[in-house]
Amino acid sequence: MRKSLLGNAAFVALGLVLAFMPLSGYEEGIVALLCINCIAAMGVSLLTGFTGIFSLGHAAYMALGAYTAAIMTVRYGVHWLPAIVAGGIIAVLVAWLIGMPTLRLTGDYYAIASIGLGEAIRLILENWQSFTRGARGFPGIDSYTNRAVSVGFFTVLGIGMFNLIYSRLGRELKASRDDRVAASLMGFHTPASRMKALLISAFYCGIAGALLGGYMNFIQPSMFDMMKSTELTAVVVFGGLGSMSGTLLGSAAITSVMEYFRDISQYRMLIYGLLLVVIMVLRPEGLLGDRELWAFVPSLRGGVKRSEAREGGEGR
Repeated sequence: MRKSLLGNAAFVALGLVLAFMPLSGYEEGIVALLCINCIAAMGVSLLTGFTGIFSLGHAAYMALGAYTAAIMTVRYGVHWLPAIVAGGIIAVLVAWLIGMPTLRLTGDYYAIASIGLGEAIRLILENWQSFTRGARGFPGIDSYTNRAVSVGFFTVLGIGMFNLIYSRLGRELKASRDDRVAASLMGFHTPASRMKALLISAFYCGIAGALLGGYMNFIQPSMFDMMKSTELTAVVVFGGLGSMSGTLLGSAAITSVMEYFRDISQYRMLIYGLLLVVIMVLRPEGLLGDRELWAFVPSLRGGVKRSEAREGGEGR
């Protein structure tokens, strides 16, 4: 309970700061993009860091969310809010169809399958020209993703995610990640919990994709290729597997590097790669490892440890 309250309070405070601090127009755009990237990274972190399922195809769910929201708002005049939610729901439905046969795979096999499935979805969007306009892209999307909208979604989804990882389902996912056989023997229904993790992860990425469409005002399938999926997974590893706040810090660091060095675009990817290499050498477990940010704050660490001890005693 204490950890959930800490996460909720941190997100409310962060959301208020991001929403109301004075910024220039360019800086507001960076904040909006940062929130979008963090939403997608939280979804991948739940599946990869907390469930142990490595995925290299989650950009496909972002693409589904982006195209769903774009088509609904541009062609059918639907308000952007239900269109964004619909983008997340469509991503969930496709993830369910994909997850039924593929979640039986473990380890590297699922990662390889996710690459093929992600590319298959991208190619469908690229070749379905009568509906998605194909490789030409989808222009004319309304600018509904501003700083307030992106920060609002980030805050709500962030609070939901931090409550989730400290809930019973969160404990099931971490137990399944550490040892699926032992988790099953303890009474956890690991196939169902893994499916739930995939669906929630897809929803977050679908929402992020829908928000990205409103931010860019233009989308095309090449924006959601394997490189984007790899970037999302790299952010999770960079921040620390099993650390949601580490994922957010990693996403903030990488987004800042990619944006603030845009003027020297020929060196931007070099700096990005160098940053990843340095962190992996100095901190192989990632920025925060498997701990959350408040575990490094002495005044909060003792309270969290006492809370964990009480929870352990109650469990026994």
